[in-house]
Amino acid sequence: MNKIILITGASSGFGALTARALSDAGHTVYASMRQTEGRGAPHVAEVAAYAAEHGTDLRAIELNVLSQESADAAVAAIIAEHGRIDVIVHNAGHMVLGPTEAFTPEEIAHVYDVNVLGTQRVNRAALPHLRARGHGLLVWNSSSSARGGTPPYLGPYFAAKAAMDSLAVGYAAELARFGIETSIVVPGAFTSGTNHFAHAGHPADKETAEAYEEHYAGLLDQVGQSLAALSPPDADVSEVAEEIVRIVDLPHGKRPFRVHIDPADDGAEVVNAVGDRIRAEFYRRIGMEDLLSPR
Repeated sequence: MNKIILITGASSGFGALTARALSDAGHTVYASMRQTEGRGAPHVAEVAAYAAEHGTDLRAIELNVLSQESADAAVAAIIAEHGRIDVIVHNAGHMVLGPTEAFTPEEIAHVYDVNVLGTQRVNRAALPHLRARGHGLLVWNSSSSARGGTPPYLGPYFAAKAAMDSLAVGYAAELARFGIETSIVVPGAFTSGTNHFAHAGHPADKETAEAYEEHYAGLLDQVGQSLAALSPPDADVSEVAEEIVRIVDLPHGKRPFRVHIDPADDGAEVVNAVGDRIRAEFYRRIGMEDLLSPR
């Protein structure tokens, strides 16, 4: 069945690949992005060109996850057009690189604003409609960094992704009785095929960052090279998009709570398996087993 899908941060990377793949699968997909009439205009044109070339229902829409007003407007426009939204894909994110101490508190707050609070703004806009229908799906693009091997100089980003993952887990139980399903997708460190590393932010406190060079000279380059070396030559970032398509197309109530796509195998799958099992066992112990799957 055709689903109405909203994807955040879909101008490039995982978001753009997922938007195209879902539209190829026959769904109506809103690829959201910022500044659609400004610097985002080339991405809007790419969306339109792809839809025309492939005959899909792929559409660009303005949505800045840093603004509740923007999130509300995007959801309202989709509801006005279709009367419903079936799937939200939380994909918008921002990476930063550098010694954690060198980031100001305001810079770290911004990382949380994009990666964590952005999902909350979109949820507050969309969930009233999903709850009213008693049906829907939230897909959260998490990261293996939340539980797996975590190299240095990515601390603020890893902390934000871990917070987002925890928020997804909390929402899963709170939405189950409304018939809203949750799937958490956990990509590993794909060092090519996305713009995460190329567009990563760096700390404003250059003096502190330079002080770390005394004992950690060249570490930033070493981290990138080491992550790239861990990934097998055939690692394909499109696997993440393909997995999201598979999840969306599964019957309601049959979707996985969590899936991993990590060619480098940093250990997150092992840790998450334990954590998710303990969560399920605890819900059974407190008599809330029904919260483990949607109504």
